[in-house]
Amino acid sequence: MQPKLCAHLTGLDHLTSAATHTCAECLALGDTWVHLRVCQQCGHVGCCDDSKNKHATKHFHATQHPVVASAEPGERWLWCYQDETFAEY
Repeated sequence: MQPKLCAHLTGLDHLTSAATHTCAECLALGDTWVHLRVCQQCGHVGCCDDSKNKHATKHFHATQHPVVASAEPGERWLWCYQDETFAEY
């Protein structure tokens, strides 16, 4: 059975790819990251929650942009922070 998708995920009309494969905030701090996520509303690239700084989640809290996609090669999934909903594509 396929999980029910939230309105934020079903409302996407296109997917935004990462313009860069770096977390600018981590670079500015001299830190590293584990994985990258790309905001589907504005294209911001931030590090994941397994990373020390959790910049993707901080971006959601600051902007309320709810959906990110993995920016990792070979990964094709979306996450909605607001509804805690996951979808593969």
